[in-house]
Amino acid sequence: MKNFSLGKAFVPVVGAIALIYLLVPIVQVIVFSFNDAGRNNIIWRGFTLDNWQNPCGAPQVCQAFGNSILVGVVATVIATVLGTMIAIALVRYKFKGSSTVSLLLFTPMATPEVVLGAGLAAQFLLAGVEKGIGTIILAHTMFCISYVVVAVKARVASLNPAIEEAGRDLYASPAQVFWRITLPMLTPGIIGAALLSFALSFDDFIITNFNAGTATTFPKFIYVSALKGVPAQANVLASIVFVGALALVIIVQMININKQKRMARQ
Repeated sequence: MKNFSLGKAFVPVVGAIALIYLLVPIVQVIVFSFNDAGRNNIIWRGFTLDNWQNPCGAPQVCQAFGNSILVGVVATVIATVLGTMIAIALVRYKFKGSSTVSLLLFTPMATPEVVLGAGLAAQFLLAGVEKGIGTIILAHTMFCISYVVVAVKARVASLNPAIEEAGRDLYASPAQVFWRITLPMLTPGIIGAALLSFALSFDDFIITNFNAGTATTFPKFIYVSALKGVPAQANVLASIVFVGALALVIIVQMININKQKRMARQ
């Protein structure tokens, strides 16, 4: 008891409470993916593996999930390519209006999603564009670019120009310097930005709801189904996404740890 300190115990206790608070909804999703729910997945009715054996059993759940994957992948690829080019341009080149561009890139991040979604919906309406998967991709690409630029820009700013200069001194062309030196050094930042973009796109509901038309994504399906209990099959798909993301994080961490060990041995 003499060694007990309230100050030392405060941080671990608060951390444990916060962790439990974050994990309880995830645990509930996973647990209720095994619920013998029938038409209602609010009350526990018994354990079953049928939901995992037939994850597409609920009407439209797999279609909505597939739409979210499609939108997330396409929007991420476009946003990552454009955002990376913008980040390199802002850091490496000085041009008129660069500070204004940097400021405007933060606008989608600072604007409430309901305002952003309504504004985009109005623009599509005025342009006579039919809402669907295409408009969702355009909307997601727009707000994902900002996050990519911020993430990649920090990575570009941290690069040592002397390494690229050494490549040019060895008679490498600008294209060779970029593909063999600059891009490999930027890859960790680009991958991180792409993963963030995909997560934001896959998870988005507000902007999607304004610009989806009759198309249904996984978040929209969950929202519509929430009143009578999200189908257990949706919980199965959500659990798969969570486990997959967790496995990816663990694999990346293990790779980084092994890389650090090899560098320490050298």
